[in-house]
Amino acid sequence: MSGTAAALLGFAAMLALIAARMPVGLSMLLVGSAGYVYLSGWAPLLAYMKTNAYYQFANYTLSVIPLFILMGAFAERSGLSTALFRAASALVGHLRGGLAMAVIAACTAFGAICGSSVATTATFGRAALPELKRYRYDDGFSTGTIAVGGTLGILIPPSVILVVYAISTEQNIAKLFMAAFVPGLLASIFYCIVIALVVGRNPALAPPHERASATERAKSLKRIWPILLVAVVVVGGIYGGVFTPTEGAAVGAIAMFVVGTLQRTLGWTEIKESLIQTAETSGMIFIILLGSEIFSAFLALSQLPANAAQMVADLGLPPYAVMVSLLVFYILLGAVMDELAMILLTLPLFFPIVSALDFGLFPDEVAIWFGILVLIVVGIGLTAPPIGLNVFVVSAIAKDVPIMRTYRGVLPFIAADILRLALVVAFPGLALTLVRWLS
Repeated sequence: MSGTAAALLGFAAMLALIAARMPVGLSMLLVGSAGYVYLSGWAPLLAYMKTNAYYQFANYTLSVIPLFILMGAFAERSGLSTALFRAASALVGHLRGGLAMAVIAACTAFGAICGSSVATTATFGRAALPELKRYRYDDGFSTGTIAVGGTLGILIPPSVILVVYAISTEQNIAKLFMAAFVPGLLASIFYCIVIALVVGRNPALAPPHERASATERAKSLKRIWPILLVAVVVVGGIYGGVFTPTEGAAVGAIAMFVVGTLQRTLGWTEIKESLIQTAETSGMIFIILLGSEIFSAFLALSQLPANAAQMVADLGLPPYAVMVSLLVFYILLGAVMDELAMILLTLPLFFPIVSALDFGLFPDEVAIWFGILVLIVVGIGLTAPPIGLNVFVVSAIAKDVPIMRTYRGVLPFIAADILRLALVVAFPGLALTLVRWLS
């Protein structure tokens, strides 16, 4: 059997194991090891494992992952997400659809201190859903808004997904954070426009409520200024080169701990839960990273990535046609697979193909641009049928809302996401201008 055939068989075997409910990291590790042994033998695999696992996890850059997760866990456990939603509600809640816009605004702010989509969705499912129900918002519209707002947890820097992408493709994390800023803000703006259009067409979905008084607005803003300060310090410090992403994550985690402690919303129980959540999530990510490393080594030995890149080049297709084809595949795959596993599974094959194409950009710019495009399609996959992980998360909280109503609620937002994806594909400067200015 040729190396390419072995690699294709390995892909099929791994997908079968994942479908059989085997953990993604273990599936990649098992198939990658078997393929490595088939192509090179046991001794090379053992020699590779003896050194690679240590050097991979001793990598200083990887410490940014648990630190950002810890920062988000402190923010979630201390109830700061509820404060963000109430502040946004006090400012725009009186508008028709204003509470839904408040969810988007609060998710945007929370995304600057939490790099997880699932955590953002779960947090605002608990914080915002009772208020939306109290003001008689349509159930499907409410849960759909929360599911889509949760994707801002990975679109707004810092993002754990971008960190993993940067490590896997050996790109600069700070530049990827810069590149994600404008597309992330566009997502927030587009979502608010969608809310206004949907509610304008069917006002019964979102009845208006009374305007908050000036005193109530001032009180709610006073509650959240420390959170916004932490977000500005962390993201601004990384963008401005004051500290590295790892240092920024450490500063953010300590700052969120201090804020929660001083506001007396972060006790011993919440601290313990935050540490346990960080350890569990980080362990899951690191196992997937190890499995991905072994599987990537197997693919490299098989020559499949190089052969695929050469085959695409020989087809003579325009670079943008190839890019669109890959993104469509990502959207389809993202609808049925976890986003982290999807990225680590496909990057060893797709990244060499993209790197070999000529878009009139520098190689590092192509890598950054592609990372942002992948981030956007991951966001689409988190809400798109038939899986949509965020939809399942919010449905687990809103047990009385049929999941099909939530899927109908997210469809207008998915249309906005596809429009935003098309804009970033057509105009790479939307992702690269800030990088060029600040680098």
